[in-house]
Amino acid sequence: MQICSKEGVIEGKFIRIARLDAEGYDSLDDPEVALAALRESGTRVDLFTFIQRLSETSPKYSYPMELDNMAALPVSTFDHWMTKQIDFKARNKARKAAKNGVVVREVPFDDDLVRGISAIYDESPVRQGMAFWHYRKELEAVRRINGTFLERSIFIGAFFENILIGFVKLVHNEDRSQAGLMQIVSMIQHRDKAPTNALIAQAVRSCADRSIPYLWYANFSYGKKQSDTLADFKRHNGFQKVELPRYYIPLTVTGRIALRLGLHRKTNEWVPEPMAASYRRIRSFWYEKKFPRLEKA
Repeated sequence: MQICSKEGVIEGKFIRIARLDAEGYDSLDDPEVALAALRESGTRVDLFTFIQRLSETSPKYSYPMELDNMAALPVSTFDHWMTKQIDFKARNKARKAAKNGVVVREVPFDDDLVRGISAIYDESPVRQGMAFWHYRKELEAVRRINGTFLERSIFIGAFFENILIGFVKLVHNEDRSQAGLMQIVSMIQHRDKAPTNALIAQAVRSCADRSIPYLWYANFSYGKKQSDTLADFKRHNGFQKVELPRYYIPLTVTGRIALRLGLHRKTNEWVPEPMAASYRRIRSFWYEKKFPRLEKA
């Protein structure tokens, strides 16, 4: 569905929640216009949700609100990031990549890049302890997935001996006030060369060169899970947890009841963290047994 000429999605069967499909890459200039369009669409929407930009941490609207978060990095210059914003571990790894022969550069979105991305996807069926949903996708599906927002995308490749071993798809919003890492994936077999650190470094440089003031990397924390290896990686590379207002606007009686009872929240916000941690350990153990030769991603 369209929300103010932007792609929107509706999630949930019993409680139908609408939002922009590409939050963080797209944003709303006038929520009232979006609400009017949803009411007139003829499609049942119980709740509409949206989040403010990274530059807008104070609430702007009087709608029902909760705090959400992003992993965000303020960007001024590349040298400032390298010398002031990251710790010695991340700094050493960024330098290690170059010493190990990893070359990182911006690249065009063409057939060579699509084939290289496909090879990276197909290296492993599991990443970060979960099934990797890009594994063994058809080449045209890889092209379609990565071909969105091309007019606002920056592709960065990490190469070793002229072979793509990692890539970033960086997408900025319409006013270039922030850019997000829509995808960042590297080959597990080359992780000793620190390609992901090199990709982050080039993403910072690409933002600085374009005067984009914020780089974001998904959420900093999810539900009650406050820390893990990915959160640590973000922290080492200068990303901070930034809390932003997220609004939930009920459009039906069902939406009002759901909001009052907290039924709009995701499952991971209801499950106690010790139980969720046990589930993650069991899941990782199961994948290790299923793929005994697989290196941990």
